Amino acid sequence: MNLFSRHFFLLLWCCFVSVYANNVSGLNHDGLALMSLLRKWDSVPASIASSWNSSDSTSCSWLGVRCDHRSHSVVSLNLSGYGISGPLGPEIGQLKQLKTVDLNTNHFSGDIPSQLGNCSLLEYLDLSTNSFIGAIPDSLKCLQNLQTLSLFSNSLSGEIPESLFQNLTLQVLYLDTNTFNGSIPRSVGNLTELLELTLYSNQLSGTIPESIGNCRKLQSLSLSSNKLSGSLPESLTNLESLVELFVGHNSLEGGIPLGFGKFKNLETLDLSFNSYSGGLPPDLGNCSSLKTMVIIHSNLRGAIPSSFGQLKKLSRLDLSENRLSGTIPPELGNCGSLMSLNLYTNELEGKIPSELGRLNKLEDLELFNNHLSGEIPISIWKIASLKYLLVYNNSLSGELPLEITHLKNLRNMSLYSNQFFGVIPQSLGINSSLLQLDFMDNKFTGEVPPNLCHGKQLRVLNIGRNQLQGSIPSGVGGCLTLWRLILRENNLSGALPEFAENPILDHMDISKNNITGPIPPSIGNCSGLTFIDLSMNKLTGFIPPELGNLINLEEVNLSSNQLEGPLPSQLSKCHNLGKFDVGFNSLNSSIPPSLRNWTSLSTLILNENHFTGGIPHFLTELGKLTELQLGGNFLGGEIPSWIGSLQSLQYGLNLSSNGFVGELPSGLGNLIKLEQLQISNNNLTGTLAALDKIHSFVLVNISYNHFRDGLTCTKNRSIKLCDSQSSKRDSLSRVAVALIAVASVVAVFVLAGLVCMLILCRRCRRDLGIEHDAEIAAQEDPSSLLHKVMQATENLNDRHIVGRGTHGTVYKASLGGDKIYAVKKIVFTGHRGGNKSMVTEIQTIGKIRHRNLLKLEDFCLRKDYENAFSTKKSKESDVYSYGVVLLELITRKKALDPNIVEWVTSVWSSTEDINKIADSGLREEFLDSNIMNQAIDVLLVALRCTEKEPGRRPTMRDVVRQLVKRNASIRGKRS
Repeated sequence: MNLFSRHFFLLLWCCFVSVYANNVSGLNHDGLALMSLLRKWDSVPASIASSWNSSDSTSCSWLGVRCDHRSHSVVSLNLSGYGISGPLGPEIGQLKQLKTVDLNTNHFSGDIPSQLGNCSLLEYLDLSTNSFIGAIPDSLKCLQNLQTLSLFSNSLSGEIPESLFQNLTLQVLYLDTNTFNGSIPRSVGNLTELLELTLYSNQLSGTIPESIGNCRKLQSLSLSSNKLSGSLPESLTNLESLVELFVGHNSLEGGIPLGFGKFKNLETLDLSFNSYSGGLPPDLGNCSSLKTMVIIHSNLRGAIPSSFGQLKKLSRLDLSENRLSGTIPPELGNCGSLMSLNLYTNELEGKIPSELGRLNKLEDLELFNNHLSGEIPISIWKIASLKYLLVYNNSLSGELPLEITHLKNLRNMSLYSNQFFGVIPQSLGINSSLLQLDFMDNKFTGEVPPNLCHGKQLRVLNIGRNQLQGSIPSGVGGCLTLWRLILRENNLSGALPEFAENPILDHMDISKNNITGPIPPSIGNCSGLTFIDLSMNKLTGFIPPELGNLINLEEVNLSSNQLEGPLPSQLSKCHNLGKFDVGFNSLNSSIPPSLRNWTSLSTLILNENHFTGGIPHFLTELGKLTELQLGGNFLGGEIPSWIGSLQSLQYGLNLSSNGFVGELPSGLGNLIKLEQLQISNNNLTGTLAALDKIHSFVLVNISYNHFRDGLTCTKNRSIKLCDSQSSKRDSLSRVAVALIAVASVVAVFVLAGLVCMLILCRRCRRDLGIEHDAEIAAQEDPSSLLHKVMQATENLNDRHIVGRGTHGTVYKASLGGDKIYAVKKIVFTGHRGGNKSMVTEIQTIGKIRHRNLLKLEDFCLRKDYENAFSTKKSKESDVYSYGVVLLELITRKKALDPNIVEWVTSVWSSTEDINKIADSGLREEFLDSNIMNQAIDVLLVALRCTEKEPGRRPTMRDVVRQLVKRNASIRGKRS
């Protein structure tokens, strides 16, 4: 390029710079400050970028900017909701004439610039719903004209500065939903002009300052979801202008201050989730403007004041999860505006007052988990607005009237665990769009109403454990919205309905009925099913291959039916199966090798069928298998040497009654976790030396085989053996086994147990020389413990049964006061002389002391009963206590805080949301779905352990199996 060209371009550049400089310099001071802010932002919408033009002389026409008409100074900056990201920038402090700054609902980050304190004319500052961090700058104390300060929904931290409350003009202060700590500044009382103060959802501690009572103009006070302690200050009663008061989810205690009756303007009162002492002040009934009163889970005692009937504007009353007693005051029927009445999980008794039927706006009535009795008044069934009626876990009775079929708005009716009887009105569902119907654990008879899904919204149908008859209506199978279907333990008959395509249905339990006919192939249309239980019916035919379409299945139970044919190979597509039980059927053929795809399987139960072809080798590929039940088939051959590679087996291995021959493989000794081994009724020979390494045994059955003298050679201390040969088939046919096992919790998944096995045989009795006349007779005098126990249990009447085990039945004997005993009747074959050995062993057990073992008080042997029973002092069922401990671990609440079992049961039943039950410290971990699912499994185990009726509780073995299985599953997923 020549010299002339260089000079020419240099001249053009100088002209461009000169023109640009003149244009920029045309912006006034505030415009330049705004442009500096703009350059610091990482992202701005096109509307702002195009509007904010540096060539303008002022910024007064820019988007979001408003100026003073005379001085052209910026007085308002409103950019709310534009999605701007980046730091705010210190240049904001150069806009000295600002009166309003509204930047809410953006993505601003970093610290709040201290230079905002230079904007001394500011009256309104809103930086809410952003991502600001750090502390509130102390410079904000300079904003002496500030009336509204809104910083909620950020990530601000540190203590709230005392200096902030020197702004005596403040009327609105929103600091909620941050992470502020420390206490509420005592200087809050300086803000005498304050109208609204929200500090909820922080980490504030300490007490509520008494000085709050100086803020006499305060209309809204929200301090919920902090860590505040102490009592509600008496000075609160000075705040007669209050419209809203929220102090829930803290650790407040003491009484609820009297004087609330002065609050004529109070519309909303929420004092929930605290630990007050005493009861509800009657003068709350004088808060004539009250629309919402919520005091949940706050340790309230005493009666519900009848004065609440004066609250004519009250639309919501929620006093649930307390310890309120007495009856429901009939005066509540005067609260004509009431739409929601929640009194669940208290200690209320008596009848539901018929006066509640006057609440013609009532939509939600929740009275579950109380001690209510009698019938539901007919007046309540006539409330046309009723949507939710939840009265489960009471002692209510009576028949359901036809009036319930006219409730067009009815969505959820839960009556389970009461004493309702009679026929369910057959037209129920025709006039309403039911969402949930739970009638479980009652005494309903008659048929299942055919139109329950008529409104095409039904999600839950649970009418199990009743006395219903007839067939399952076709409408149940065609209900496309159904999520849970529970019909178990009724007298239902006929065939299963055809199932329409329903990907929503997750849980199906129709067990313990009299259902006949085949399993319909259309069950394969319910592609979302994870749980199927059709056990203990009279189903016939083949297992349909369409069952393999249910790839989400986790548990299948088809046991105790009359099914036949082979297992369909299509089942191999169910990769998520954890439990598969088809025991006690007539299934045949070999076990298909395609089932090797069940890599998640922990329990496989195929016992009591007609399977052939030996034990399949593919079982070695099921690395999570903890229980294998193959007994009662025709597998034949030898027990394979590779059986020892199933080292995850823990709960049971059943190979009995299969015609196995040969010796026990040495590899069997590798099953070092195994608790139960059943190999009886085969043609096995040799010794038991393979079992020497297994010290985990709880039960071993080796009877009806041809083992030789090796019986005496075993070194396994888990098995006591007689010094005799057992070559004869009947040598162990009269084995008497007494098993006493008591388990306890260590952490969450550990079971500590004491197990004692007594094995008696004919040779032992002969060697001991014990005769029948040496049998021990019980003392029958009226003062003996035996006599008292037998009298208390009405000679072991079934009505006193509290549990059943493999080896006997447990009865509860109450002898008055705190003398409560658990009596175990242990059945055994009472042959001559065997009793003395039994006595010796029981006496030995009685000397054992452990903090989780019940003390053995006495025992006796009765020839007229031909059984033994031991008597132990008892406080509660071990399984029940185990369940309570699990609930304490999950909720981090005390067992009586209030009744943890009732509270958790009610919350889970109504929401099935673990987040509403678990302690807040655990909820962060639930971001990992595996951990959340694991917690849910533990919760479900706890709820099973704490069932109201002991007969429905699982055994400790079932409990530990479930917990360990889930724990192993989680570890497998993580690895």
